[in-house]
Amino acid sequence: MAGSMAGITAVICTYPLDMVRVRLAFQVKGEHRYMGIIHAFKMIYTKEGGFRGFYRGLMPTVVGMAPYAGFSFFTFGTLKSIGLAQAPNLLGRPSLDNPDVLVLKTHVNLLCGGIAGAIAQTISYPLDVTRRRMQLGAVLPDSEKCLTMVQTLKYVYQQHGIRRGLYRGLSLNYIRCIPSQAVAFTTYELMKQFLHLN
Repeated sequence: MAGSMAGITAVICTYPLDMVRVRLAFQVKGEHRYMGIIHAFKMIYTKEGGFRGFYRGLMPTVVGMAPYAGFSFFTFGTLKSIGLAQAPNLLGRPSLDNPDVLVLKTHVNLLCGGIAGAIAQTISYPLDVTRRRMQLGAVLPDSEKCLTMVQTLKYVYQQHGIRRGLYRGLSLNYIRCIPSQAVAFTTYELMKQFLHLN
């Protein structure tokens, strides 16, 4: 619960920056709607309803955090437990802080973290697509059909289907997500040992 609340707070505080980043990244050569970061902030504020304009797509982001974090930690914990129970000599080693406790070897930690990230990303990805679509709202010609999270999910599904709509770009996202989660879980496990938490 504490981790979820910290994540939600961080997202709420930094969401306007993500909105501007997405808008600037979406611009194509020759069609610059925004002249830079400050100009993008001013335009979104004046043309899209003040501060509310910066938070288009926040709901799918917050809603998507719960399954992403939940499935990520659940998958990692399950893989870790099964691995240490089924093949302790092959996959485990004594903890640095408590030799009576077995922990996963570093390369196994990386593998389990990557798998956990891939599964969590696959489950929560349609909400990420929804968030991006809503963030681009005013820039896209069909923005009036993507005002709420449910409207956007339905619209993307009806127009593009599951594979080319709700999961479009997932393979590219794996390139970022899998190594990121692998390193995050491995760092988490190592820090538990360094802080004598095993």
